[in-house]
Amino acid sequence: MQLHRNAKLGLRGRLELVLAIEQGMSLKAAAAAFSVAPATAHRWWHRWREAGAHERRSLACLYDRSSRPKRCPRMLPAREQAQICAARRRSGWGPRLIAGETGHPHATVWRALRRAGLSRLPRPAREQVRRYEWPCPGDLLHMDTKRFVRFTRPGHAVTGVRERTAADKRLHVGSEFVHSIVDDHSRLAYSELHRDERAPTVVGFVERALAFFAAHAIEPRRLMSDNAWASTHSRAVRELLARHRIRHLLIETGRPQTNGKVERYQQTLKREWALGQVYRSSEHRGQALSHWLEHSNTRRPHSSLGGRPPISRVHNVPRQDT
Repeated sequence: MQLHRNAKLGLRGRLELVLAIEQGMSLKAAAAAFSVAPATAHRWWHRWREAGAHERRSLACLYDRSSRPKRCPRMLPAREQAQICAARRRSGWGPRLIAGETGHPHATVWRALRRAGLSRLPRPAREQVRRYEWPCPGDLLHMDTKRFVRFTRPGHAVTGVRERTAADKRLHVGSEFVHSIVDDHSRLAYSELHRDERAPTVVGFVERALAFFAAHAIEPRRLMSDNAWASTHSRAVRELLARHRIRHLLIETGRPQTNGKVERYQQTLKREWALGQVYRSSEHRGQALSHWLEHSNTRRPHSSLGGRPPISRVHNVPRQDT
């Protein structure tokens, strides 16, 4: 039992209405006092008067009743409705395809599925979140890249205007990639913007990233990445990591959650850096990356770190201040 969302009176108003009539107020006067039609006051008063003691105590008689008719002679037989539902569970098809298989009109199939609660198939249960954190900075680094489209004027993502001229459609400005490495324990991040994600670019980026972490007294021991070609087939990347005695870990195919910290970092990077400001062009956006990165590492509060910036965990390696 529920209340209609457009009902003039709620449950308390209906109770006060019938109690006022019970105390001697006329139906017309009660309707005027509660700003409802006399027919509405009549309906609730007669339902209250005809209700039993239990219905009055629980106020069940003051709830809206279903408007569904008691008999539906033209409703599809239960056996045929069961066939429609079975086709839905077996194939996962929508009403239109099921209508073609069963021979019933599309609307009839849709109503049968809705009546059975099969309009939307239940989503598969999400697996339990597995959270982990290495105890010291440098125990594990996460590496990944994110592609961004280059532009010569602000696009619809920040302006909301989707109109494009013929000159805009003919102009192919290409893409650029943000290469990022995030420390698992401190969330200290290092990012660079490049025009590709080839092996020579990745090698140079990793060398500069290792120098960045070394400047913060972080000695990396492991590096985790996805199965990109530069990570799995590049001899130069393997030799670079071997030279620094860094163990290279690859995530399981189709399991980006394993590399979740850098994936989450890239969501923040896109929202706050790429889309957080209206840039005149992608060149201006690229110039702002280093400023945002410095802010993210030294001043921006991180919820995973208790509202502190990543640099706080780098300077507090022995954890005397926690």
